Amino acid sequence: MGIFSRLADIINSNLNALLDHAEDPEKMVRLIIQEMEDTLVEVRAAAAKTIADQKDVERRLRRLREAEAEWQRKAELALSKDREDLARGALMEKAKVAAMTEELEADLEHLKEALERHEEDVVKLEAKLREAKVKKKTLEARHKTVTNQLRMRRTLHDSRIDDAFSRFDAVEMRLDRLEGEVESYDLGEGKGRTLDDEFAALEVDETIEAELEALKAKLKPAKKAEN
Repeated sequence: MGIFSRLADIINSNLNALLDHAEDPEKMVRLIIQEMEDTLVEVRAAAAKTIADQKDVERRLRRLREAEAEWQRKAELALSKDREDLARGALMEKAKVAAMTEELEADLEHLKEALERHEEDVVKLEAKLREAKVKKKTLEARHKTVTNQLRMRRTLHDSRIDDAFSRFDAVEMRLDRLEGEVESYDLGEGKGRTLDDEFAALEVDETIEAELEALKAKLKPAKKAEN
């Protein structure tokens, strides 16, 4: 059984209300569109048959009116020939044709009204169909957006990412240890000398200073002579 059992259900339906109560709105709107398109085909087919029936009735009416005119001509001809009996018979036939004409004219009026209703139904149904297609595009866009967001959220909360960062931390810690080993070899340089080493260094400094002063004294007379 379709979503809508009658055309009026579609035309009078509130699409948003239907989707609000649907477990799967995207699937629901697809079914609605399919139902609308199928119904639109049926309405157009009914309209096409009504148009064909209308053309047939109009054709038969033309023939009956022609027949009425012909019986009228015959009645006048009979009277002109003093054949009142034939004239009366022609008028009786004309009356029969007129009655048939009146019935067909009523049928034609009903067909015209039916065709107008079909046209109204098509217009309303097409409007509903456009609304449903717009809603379908909106739902598809929303579904795509929320799917992408969900994928990103799952990625951000994926334990594998935490594991990867843990591995980065482990590598950094190992590098820290290696750098510490390198720096450890530089620790204590110049600070591990004994007391004797310190005095020997002082003595070397004194010797160098003495030699420097002697060299300066030696160079002073030479500079004065030059002056």
